[in-house]
Amino acid sequence: MSDASPARTVAPEAVVKGWSVRYRLLAVALLPMLVVLPLLLAGAIARWNSTLNALLITKVNGDLTIARQYLSRILENTGDQVRALGDSAVLRDVMRGQHALSLQAFLEQSKSRLSFDFLLLVDQNGKITASAPEGATAATKVDWPVIRSARDGALQTAIDIYQPEDLAALSPAFAQRAYLDLVPTANAVKTERRSETRGMVLQSASPLTFSEGQGTVLVGGILLNGNLVFIDTINDLVYRDASLPQGSRGTATLFLDDVRISTNVRLFEDKRALGTRVSNAVRTAVLDEGKVWLDRAFVVNDWYISAYEPLIDSFGKRVGMLYVGFLETPFAREKTIILAGIIFAIFAISAAIVPTFLRWVRSIFEPLEYVTRTISKVEGGDLTARTGLMAAKDEVARVAVHLDKLLDQLQERDRELRDWNTELNRRVDERTRELRQANIQIEATSKQLVLSEKLAAIGEITAGVAHEINNPIAVMQGNLEVARGLLGSSADIAKAELDLIDEQIQRVSEITMKLLQFARPEEYAGYVERHEPARVITDSFPLMQHLFNKSNIQVVRDDAATRYVVINRTELQQVLVNLMVNAIHAMPGGGALTLRTFDNDMDGEKGVVIEVADTGAGMSAETVARIFDPFFTTKAREGTGLGLSISQKLIARQGGKISVESAPAKGATFTVWLPAAP
Repeated sequence: MSDASPARTVAPEAVVKGWSVRYRLLAVALLPMLVVLPLLLAGAIARWNSTLNALLITKVNGDLTIARQYLSRILENTGDQVRALGDSAVLRDVMRGQHALSLQAFLEQSKSRLSFDFLLLVDQNGKITASAPEGATAATKVDWPVIRSARDGALQTAIDIYQPEDLAALSPAFAQRAYLDLVPTANAVKTERRSETRGMVLQSASPLTFSEGQGTVLVGGILLNGNLVFIDTINDLVYRDASLPQGSRGTATLFLDDVRISTNVRLFEDKRALGTRVSNAVRTAVLDEGKVWLDRAFVVNDWYISAYEPLIDSFGKRVGMLYVGFLETPFAREKTIILAGIIFAIFAISAAIVPTFLRWVRSIFEPLEYVTRTISKVEGGDLTARTGLMAAKDEVARVAVHLDKLLDQLQERDRELRDWNTELNRRVDERTRELRQANIQIEATSKQLVLSEKLAAIGEITAGVAHEINNPIAVMQGNLEVARGLLGSSADIAKAELDLIDEQIQRVSEITMKLLQFARPEEYAGYVERHEPARVITDSFPLMQHLFNKSNIQVVRDDAATRYVVINRTELQQVLVNLMVNAIHAMPGGGALTLRTFDNDMDGEKGVVIEVADTGAGMSAETVARIFDPFFTTKAREGTGLGLSISQKLIARQGGKISVESAPAKGATFTVWLPAAP
């Protein structure tokens, strides 16, 4: 009994139609081999050649990116080194006369250590007060944008072009080093010049921030003319060993205008092509139009795959170029060999295959056509397609029959896989949601555990330190009273010194008290009651009066809160006084201190907000992130770093929150939120 289905019925077009069909199939089969294949081969070779050229351009573009990044890094490092030297305590001590080195010796030593060519100190009147090398004349040009920027308080680093007289004013050796005889170069723009005497200088200027250096600018510079270490480093970074095929070589060059002032391109074996010039086409595109050149170019005496980009000075002008590239000849030679080999191989294989193909094509084309047509339909998404061949007269026909059976199985497996895929996607989505929620919970728990462990460890250490300090303080206080008693009226001779000891002992006692209050806040918790925030602020003013008298601070009040808060009055005053003291310290030159109270709900709970805002110097994002950390302070020797940490604990103990918003030069606003009294 036959199990054939309608889908496998032999279609009328599947019947063999005699010799005409075979001849047409032979023609269709031979046409690609004899006509289409050569055309495709030519197209493929052209495409391959274009792709290879594009890859070479992409590589040289990547090489230029590396060179540009290295130059940018040099600029950045130079600026960092000048700023670090200008901010150094050694320079400050030297300028104060508190160091063994003289200012001249220090600049010479720093110039040598930092590999600079010169260091200058320029005062606010544009006068050079010190220089290394020694001997910079009054004619030295100091009206550079980088120096003007430094006078305005900003570090700036740039590449600038020094005229020969500017170089000579710094040092005659610089002018001599920058001098280059121009070498006649093929394809370059015609010029009447015979030499290059200008200097390309990488210079950075930074203001001195300490009092003795007010208005003074530190300038450091590197002369790039003939700086072979700089250009060889770029070449070594870009073209490492084995990065190019054998016979090729990588090159890098620094141009002043269109003249090579530092290069590893060779005129011949050991002579560098210093003084040669770039081709007219490159000069027009890069220097005149400001474009980046990525193409083959004639470099001195050969063709290179090249990349050029313009260099901009501090005035915004295009003054030179940065170049990297590699020799084109080895790539062209290898490309020719490969193309010749591919063409020869294709034609040899075609000549061998065609006769054999003609002998066997008659017996295999017919069933193969059915198989090919069926596979194409299946690839197009029609899983019901079948060859329709019933009789298995030869191997190809049997393959077609087996293919139909396999397609039946494939159709069933496809249905099962689609069902499994839907179920799997559903389960993956479900597990992903669960994992995401679990990760959020784990992260929050981990942060809380780390914070708790840090605070517990700090609390234990600070409590021990505070108790250990209190014992010798008590002994010192007692012995001081005994000394006063023994000395009697003679103690008046040292009254000022004894009073100073008393004050310092009292200060140590207050610090240890803050440490204990931070370590064990529960032991210092006071009695809580209802308070009106505005009145607590008013009562805190007498505690601050001595600081207001010493500073030009304008106090602005805005008491809009109608609710009361429940907290220990002394603790709230301690928080407010600490915030106001910090605000006054942030405004040493005067400013406005704004105190605001207003009703505010948070997370559905009624509360009151107390804001303490100043117009001081403000804080960076890094400082704001650490401002409530124990022992973190921005007051150097004046603070303990516990005030804000203790304030945060006091507010948090009553269910409140304290936060800060600040930015450099925009002041700071501390916000205290407390739940309203019932």
